[in-house]
Amino acid sequence: MQYGRSMSSALRTSTLRISRALAISAVVAAVSTTALAAPPADLDAFVAKSMKTFGPPGMTVAIVEDGKVAVTKGYGIRSIESGGTVNEHTVFPIGSETKAFTSAALAILVDEGNLKWSDRVVDRLPGFQMYDPYATEHMTIRDLLTHRSGLGLGEGDLLIVPSTSRSRADIVHALRYLKPVTGFRETFAYDNILYIVAGALVEAVSGQTWEDFVRTHIFAPVGMKDAMTAYDHHAANGVALHARTDGPIRGLGPQHVLTRGLEGGASAPAGAINASAADMALWMQVQLAHGKLPNGGRLFSEEQATEMWKPEVVVRADAFSVSLSAITPKFQDYALGRFVEEYHGHTIVEHTGAVLGAVAALYLVPEKNVGVAVMINSEDGASRRAVAFHVLDHYLDLPDQDWNVKLKTIVDGMMAEGEKQMKASPEQVKPNDKSSLPMAAYAGVYSDPWYGTTTISHRDGKLWMNFDKTPDMEAPLVHVADDTFKANWTDKTIEAAYVKFDVASGKIEKIEMWPVSPLADFSFDYRDLHFLPAAH
Repeated sequence: MQYGRSMSSALRTSTLRISRALAISAVVAAVSTTALAAPPADLDAFVAKSMKTFGPPGMTVAIVEDGKVAVTKGYGIRSIESGGTVNEHTVFPIGSETKAFTSAALAILVDEGNLKWSDRVVDRLPGFQMYDPYATEHMTIRDLLTHRSGLGLGEGDLLIVPSTSRSRADIVHALRYLKPVTGFRETFAYDNILYIVAGALVEAVSGQTWEDFVRTHIFAPVGMKDAMTAYDHHAANGVALHARTDGPIRGLGPQHVLTRGLEGGASAPAGAINASAADMALWMQVQLAHGKLPNGGRLFSEEQATEMWKPEVVVRADAFSVSLSAITPKFQDYALGRFVEEYHGHTIVEHTGAVLGAVAALYLVPEKNVGVAVMINSEDGASRRAVAFHVLDHYLDLPDQDWNVKLKTIVDGMMAEGEKQMKASPEQVKPNDKSSLPMAAYAGVYSDPWYGTTTISHRDGKLWMNFDKTPDMEAPLVHVADDTFKANWTDKTIEAAYVKFDVASGKIEKIEMWPVSPLADFSFDYRDLHFLPAAH
């Protein structure tokens, strides 16, 4: 029945996807060559207002128009502690915009004849196995990139968030324990884990690590001289990462410099690239030129350009935990490492990115031969969208929509609602001073099939929880009610969690967890954990 539902869903959406695919193919085949207007005359003033409204310390903007680099500029400072002016060569994390690079790496291998998009992953990657045997046998390379595996939103992200001591091979192995929540190819649910698998596949096919392949086959030919495959806080022209972690809910309160970023390693193919405005302008040029390099050579073929922009799966309006209704498109699909969507009657190819302490956005308008990329060194994500949409509206000749005001209203409303929800304790947590067991009895090692182990210790009269494969992820457990505790992690970049021990006949049977904040990022997928007492 599971696979029957998947086939039915595919049939219901096939006509819609085909029509969109034809539309995208037409756009890819016939980019406008009409000269466009100059960049917005008020760009600097709008950026200044946006930074004042939302508060990011630094921002960088790249604009490509008519296939040519029009703007590469930096604004603000690299760090609220050490200063440093942002310029066009300052490198910022681009987060999940990295996924388009992983897709391009595979496209290059397809062009070289080393693989096909329709190849089964199990045939090309040793050790690949999904929880569902059917998915294991039928998942193709294309499936790895289109978020339709059956996994839930962000499922498995705690393997890598906020960091991990695991190898990429460890993550490939852990896949087999992640239970699907829908049928294979049934629906869209965004994940990061399978892009890490795609990175492992690049290495298995090419013999180079994903990092080396991207540096030699993408960064070098495109001319991305500032770009790095991982965050480096010692980088000569890098940025510090900032977040608001002192308020009642993440995103409120003053900015703080984070002590670490997404260092790369195992997670890199899903979201670890750092790049400058100068880099991103060149990258957008190549994408808008369908793989053609400025020197006349090719990064990837026209055929692969079409494949990577072809819609594969319909994205529901409620596909993410938080919806920005003011900018929700009338339709949105996912292609290979990119979203394809409608904006005021125009087709947009885009992807945003977010890591702890930084966010980014990249939008391409193929019919206008226009692209805009915005990056900031904080989590004030509305600022990047406000600037990006202001630029898009300019090139699409749309009336001013006052994005700073519009998005500020939305963000303030979300925060207020989040605070309101947090003031009311969850229904199953009524504060009291009762517990089923003495504190020391909760200590022990608990194991989850896909994550591994967490160790709960009793020391100095307190319970402490450590996620054993996530460096420095530890928290004192504060008793809330009955057998439920609250984990306030010593690393404030990690979302606080409720920890509930299920006790029966004086014994702990399992541990369940969920985030405290209703606005917690989906990568803190505590609900997918099911810790059981480890066998002694």
